[in-house]
Amino acid sequence: MPREEEAHDASSYTGRGPALAESLFQLLLERKEQLVLAESLSAGLASDLLARIPGASDVLWGSYVCYRAEAKMAMLGLSEALIQEHGTVSSQAAGAMAASALEKSGASWALSLTGLAGPGGDDRGNPLGTLWIGLAGRGRIGETRHFLCTGDRPGIRETAAAAALGELIQFIQISIDRV
Repeated sequence: MPREEEAHDASSYTGRGPALAESLFQLLLERKEQLVLAESLSAGLASDLLARIPGASDVLWGSYVCYRAEAKMAMLGLSEALIQEHGTVSSQAAGAMAASALEKSGASWALSLTGLAGPGGDDRGNPLGTLWIGLAGRGRIGETRHFLCTGDRPGIRETAAAAALGELIQFIQISIDRV
């Protein structure tokens, strides 16, 4: 079971997507490792930030864009029971998305994003701007992180993608320090 973190304000990540993508690219390149992503709320935006960098194929294994619940079940194998019990915007869904993407790939690390970019919240009480990030690494205990993003729909998505990249950098660095 992923370790769950309390909700954090994501505003410190606003506008930092390209710089964080470059930092993550360099970190993975130096380590000769690859990343797989499973994106819902960001619909491929985090992958795109990495893919803009020349040589991205050295670190970007691939990406799943699983926007609907049905796509999460079909592409990543999330169970209907998990989605019914916890919803698609949850720690459990984010953790399962990252774990499944990692298992299905040849990557060293996996990153998932699920949340709400609008126009409103959901029927489970998650407010607009809710973001759950799933982090997984080979031989590591997975974690999830909970953020609240503010702004309009494009702003929420951009902040979410940046937050996910930044949190993955921290997760990798902490994992390296523990080895």
